[in-house]
Amino acid sequence: MTDDDRIKLEPSWKEALRAEFDQPYMHQLREFLREEHAAGKEIYPPGPLIFNALNSTPLDQVKVVILGQDPYHGPGQAHGLCFSVQPGVAPPPSLVNIYKELQRDLNIEIPKHGCLQSWAEQGVLLLNTTMTVERANAASHANRGWQFFTDRIIEVVSEHQPNSVFLLWGAHAQSKQKLIDATKHLVLKSVHPSPLSAYRGFLGCGHFSQANRFLEQRGLTPIDWRLPPV
Repeated sequence: MTDDDRIKLEPSWKEALRAEFDQPYMHQLREFLREEHAAGKEIYPPGPLIFNALNSTPLDQVKVVILGQDPYHGPGQAHGLCFSVQPGVAPPPSLVNIYKELQRDLNIEIPKHGCLQSWAEQGVLLLNTTMTVERANAASHANRGWQFFTDRIIEVVSEHQPNSVFLLWGAHAQSKQKLIDATKHLVLKSVHPSPLSAYRGFLGCGHFSQANRFLEQRGLTPIDWRLPPV
């Protein structure tokens, strides 16, 4: 993260978020990340992938928003899309439960990999509310400023898009509901797909079919939730 003009960000997002890069919190966040790198700490995802969710899903193409908390903190996992891992990395437990619900809800065969890039390219904004993390140190970058940036992203989608679906899984994601205009968007809530909670309402929630029904009723192409091989 450097100066505004040097940030590689998809143009529609760059325009919508331009003012954020001049905010004091963003200068503080930039300095924090610089100091972490200088101290030799390994930060995930790699720099070019921090904004992968925005770069993969332009603002005017957002149909569905899935909110995660912070990136995976194991080597080679995170690539800037919530719940997703890079090709060749085994799907983590929460993603396995997402796949189980997809199979139950839409009879979609469980994929052999955990890369959700094809969802992002169809209009699913896979947004972590904290966009970086230190290796092996979960939530280490929480409350460092990312929350202001990602809150603004949620607000921008709510304001800009006419009919989107927000999937809020778990208490953290549901705390962002106040940023969403529920009179124009569909907000679906459940417990988190983590193995600690999935059996208390995530498995059986039917969110994927409900999202597609909402999109189809508004004349939009539904999401093909099947993942191609990688």
